[in-house]
Amino acid sequence: ATPDDAAAVQATYAFHVASGTASFDNEAPDEAFWRDKIAAAIARGWPFLVADQHGIVVGHAYATQFRDRAAYAATCENSIYVSDAMRGHGVGRLLLSELVARARRCGFEQMIAVIGGGEPASVALHERLGFVHAGRMRNVGYKFGRKLDTVYMQLDMTMQDTRQ
Repeated sequence: ATPDDAAAVQATYAFHVASGTASFDNEAPDEAFWRDKIAAAIARGWPFLVADQHGIVVGHAYATQFRDRAAYAATCENSIYVSDAMRGHGVGRLLLSELVARARRCGFEQMIAVIGGGEPASVALHERLGFVHAGRMRNVGYKFGRKLDTVYMQLDMTMQDTRQ
């Protein structure tokens, strides 16, 4: 991704904010936020990917340090969002597979998925790529008039056999 992808990234994320529980945001950040986030990832050498089909961005994924503490330097958290029209067409799997490969090359050893609402499609995607369940926090979010759980999944990227 480049900062020029910010508008498309913002549009995909805004859809998920407005229609689902994958994000616990109630309002989507603007294009400037995404432009800065992409630039910051590039500056740190962290992967921020977009998937495009015929020149149109249909999804994005990125990895950032899991927590802003020195001891977490080798652990990243992933975020992945696919446009509504392309959900269920393998875009998420391609993005996450490439994200894992690039995060590993950046020196990350563990990847954490923090799955808002315990979204079943996201859980299944992560399981297919070798992530294991690491925990569930119950009733920690509230959106669309209901309490939501957060599921934590983890991939040990020091292992060579990451499923495809």
